[in-house]
Amino acid sequence: MNRFAAALAALCLAAAGTTAVVVAGPAAAAPACSVGYHVNQWQTGYTAEITVTNGATALSSWKLTWHYAGTQSVTSAWNATVRQSGTAVTAESLPYNAALPAGGSVSFGLQGTYSGTNPEPTDFALNGVSCGDTTPPTTTPPTTTTTPPTTTTSGPPPTGCTGTKICDDFEQQTGSVPAGRWTVGAANCTGTGTVTVDSTVAHSGTRSVKVAGQGGYCNHAFLGTSLADVGSGVLFGRFWVRHTTPLPAGHVAFMAMRDTADGGRDLRAGGQNRALQWNRESDDATLPAQSPAGVAQSVPLPTGTWSCFEFRLDGAAGQLRTWLGSAEVPGLVVDGVPTPDIDQQWLGRAWHPAVTDLRLGWESYAGDADTLWFDDVALGTGRIGC
Repeated sequence: MNRFAAALAALCLAAAGTTAVVVAGPAAAAPACSVGYHVNQWQTGYTAEITVTNGATALSSWKLTWHYAGTQSVTSAWNATVRQSGTAVTAESLPYNAALPAGGSVSFGLQGTYSGTNPEPTDFALNGVSCGDTTPPTTTPPTTTTTPPTTTTSGPPPTGCTGTKICDDFEQQTGSVPAGRWTVGAANCTGTGTVTVDSTVAHSGTRSVKVAGQGGYCNHAFLGTSLADVGSGVLFGRFWVRHTTPLPAGHVAFMAMRDTADGGRDLRAGGQNRALQWNRESDDATLPAQSPAGVAQSVPLPTGTWSCFEFRLDGAAGQLRTWLGSAEVPGLVVDGVPTPDIDQQWLGRAWHPAVTDLRLGWESYAGDADTLWFDDVALGTGRIGC
């Protein structure tokens, strides 16, 4: 080979070597995890659904940590054990969802309270590695808690919370009387009726609210909450109720809402003639009409079992619908067209309610007593369901 050929061969080899180095450059590493944090909040509380997506390293257990920037306080959780110490929060896997494969996801939820603003956390870390970091997390989460944390009990989410403005299963109640967003009392007068938190009977979880309702006008007993969180427009409500004594012939109520468009008088749900009814306090109109044909369009409230009571109230249109156990009750409907024995009396005057609170409990206008339990209360702007 002459000098020119040798030099040309060397130049080609050098060029080939340079090209190989460029092609074999390392790819960018994927982050250790990503987190979706989806909040449903009201004036003083919130729920959060959290989804963690793992990076390229399979894990046999996981621990997600973050800090709250506001006053958030976790009160309950499901599908994880959640601890809070100050602003630091730790969510740990449970035996049934501990394994997290590469690229796999796991979801859990929590409920909490706050005041002021409720900013979403931004510093999530999986097993000690920031979710923006490219370092793979280790399987064994490090222990970083230095002060005794507050631990929530894992369990199912509050029933029917999706899309609601108010949702309460009373699991966060720690005293003997409902507190937090709830107040206990009656608009008129109170006597021997009582309202207590009950840890022996519940529709979901381990707690409900028990109302020992007594007979007589001045024995009214209610727990109530403002509807300011829900806003204006169509109101949907749902709660589960259990009671012990059949609805009597006389007029009783187990739910009331203050109507500012009706002089602050109550719109009430309860019973008369042994069947469910709505009652308007201002003029004592009933739904359905208390004729035999009207009462036959309603239904009794079963005793000794949990029943799902739902309603839809459209104040602008002056309409009302009611369901018991997901089945609409024909006699408990105001559709704007007067129907004999149902809403003809009710529509005898203009009616466009604007309710501001919800109260659950017991009113009796004679000597009829009952013991009731309430659980899984939810209110929003769309139907919640049972």
